Amino acid sequence: QVQLVESGGGLVQAGGSLRLSCAASGTFSGRDVLGWYRQAPGKQRELVALISNIGGTNYGDSMKGRCSISRDNAKNTVYLQMNSLKPEDTAVYYCKYEDLRLVAPVVWGQGTQVTVSS
Repeated sequence: QVQLVESGGGLVQAGGSLRLSCAASGTFSGRDVLGWYRQAPGKQRELVALISNIGGTNYGDSMKGRCSISRDNAKNTVYLQMNSLKPEDTAVYYCKYEDLRLVAPVVWGQGTQVTVSS
């Protein structure tokens, strides 16, 4: 089973940038997706961005144009570069692993807090 550990969250001023990292370990299916989601207090968890093991990407509407997802398969790590951050980007950001072969279960990381001050 895959385990995920997020890092890189913190406090940043509006207009600033952060890069989140998610290190994955365990057994991979060879066809998978790693993604970033976020959940603000009182709101539903929403997609920020995801990337497949062959580099295909998809971005949610919430941060489209202000973030970039990338993946280093040699390090089994996915990154989320976030720019021009706004106070409404404040949320817990979660990493998610999905096995496209539908053999392994979906795995979520523990989350990392991002707080954007105005």
